[in-house]
Amino acid sequence: METKQKISADILEAYGRPGKKELEEVDRLLQKEIGTSGRKIIVLDDDPTGVQTVHDISVYTDWDKGSVEKGFREPGSLFYILTNSRGFTAEQTTRVHDEIARVVEEVAEESGRPYILISRSDSTLRGHYPLETLRLKETIEEKGMVRFDGEILCPFFKEGGRYTLGNVHYVKYGDTLVPAAETEFARDKTFGYHSSDLREYVEEKTKGAFKAGDVTCISLESLRARDYDGIEAQLLRVEGFNKVVVNAVDYCDLKVFCTSLYRALKKGKNFLFRSGAALVKVIGGITDQPLLTREQMVTRHTDKGGIVVVGSHTAKTTEQLEALLTLEKVRAIEFNSDLVLEAEAFEEEIRRVVEECERVMDAGDTAVVYTRRKLLTLEHDTKEEALVRSVKISDAVQSLVARLAVTPSFVVAKGGITSSDIGTKALAVRRADVMGQIKPGIPVWRTGEESKFPATPYIIFPGNVGDATTLKEAVEVLLG
Repeated sequence: METKQKISADILEAYGRPGKKELEEVDRLLQKEIGTSGRKIIVLDDDPTGVQTVHDISVYTDWDKGSVEKGFREPGSLFYILTNSRGFTAEQTTRVHDEIARVVEEVAEESGRPYILISRSDSTLRGHYPLETLRLKETIEEKGMVRFDGEILCPFFKEGGRYTLGNVHYVKYGDTLVPAAETEFARDKTFGYHSSDLREYVEEKTKGAFKAGDVTCISLESLRARDYDGIEAQLLRVEGFNKVVVNAVDYCDLKVFCTSLYRALKKGKNFLFRSGAALVKVIGGITDQPLLTREQMVTRHTDKGGIVVVGSHTAKTTEQLEALLTLEKVRAIEFNSDLVLEAEAFEEEIRRVVEECERVMDAGDTAVVYTRRKLLTLEHDTKEEALVRSVKISDAVQSLVARLAVTPSFVVAKGGITSSDIGTKALAVRRADVMGQIKPGIPVWRTGEESKFPATPYIIFPGNVGDATTLKEAVEVLLG
């Protein structure tokens, strides 16, 4: 077990930021590279929270050829495909990524357009890694002429307090940066890990296939020096699908990196990406925009209340739930998710909760449904069994929305698997528009006409984002 130390978050300020003129020049150089690239960016998102840094972008909830072709034809530089693979078994994610890789390569070949493929995953390092990017690499290389020189790891996500410095990935708690492996996220039953140093994380997760000492590291020092040529030279030397770790504590770091990256791509290098949400925004040239207002989100006149569904079990989520329940116009409804072990009782519990939600929303109040706050664990449990049971509970949670006969004024889902199932199963969304964010790192979809509740704002609230009052504040915006 590593023993990386917590450090004061004051270190982030010590790096400072370039001045206004320097930042303008950084932006100009990046936009120049993006403008001449001509590459379509496809982002495979392992849960719906990955759109937490972008706006006016399409997200597709399937990956059939027709959807991928539509994505390629869109005028924008990028689109998302929601895989929800963080809720899959290894076998399922293998099958899905093989299928997506074949479809993307086929559409790209027919369109004659080069592309960048990003595997967007958790900024706290959970998920099917290295399985997903390895399957993409092998399937694409078997099918086409593309050969990948390396894989870029960039879990930085400022809005969620995730920073990488000295090659160590940190999660910000208050005034402290905690090494990721020392957080509750690293103890995840299915996707746990022991290394905060991303070089060691690579070696750990690849079971020694890629050594920590062979990882290419893009340092903060070279990024802040705006050493475009030096960073490009580092990327040009990468081969054998070796790994590249990107340090970052601010968006300006990613802008410098992406400029050098585009230059390396122009010279024939090819990379796959495993990243948090921030890299997607920068590599796609997505602009900043203000946080969304109620008037922008709730566009249908209604006297019904909304619904908030809380599935995540993290300590942060429980703290946020407690703060939310202090609001006047919300009503708490606990869903006894432990009944998952008793089929008949579980079904009866689902019916009870749906009826209670409808009663609350009809009265113009907002129903707040939450699962038991302590994660159900069983003796002699395996990782796969725990994941399957978790998915079964999530399926029941989404059905609470799917069975509603009352149209809510808004829907909020808390937690990755929960939000994915509600979006794709309960709301039956095939394609959604990402409107923007209601709070930093918290995205809002506008549901399509094909969905159960068309043109309804769907707020996807990650389980590990925000502080104690952020969920409460987001609902206050929706309530007006």
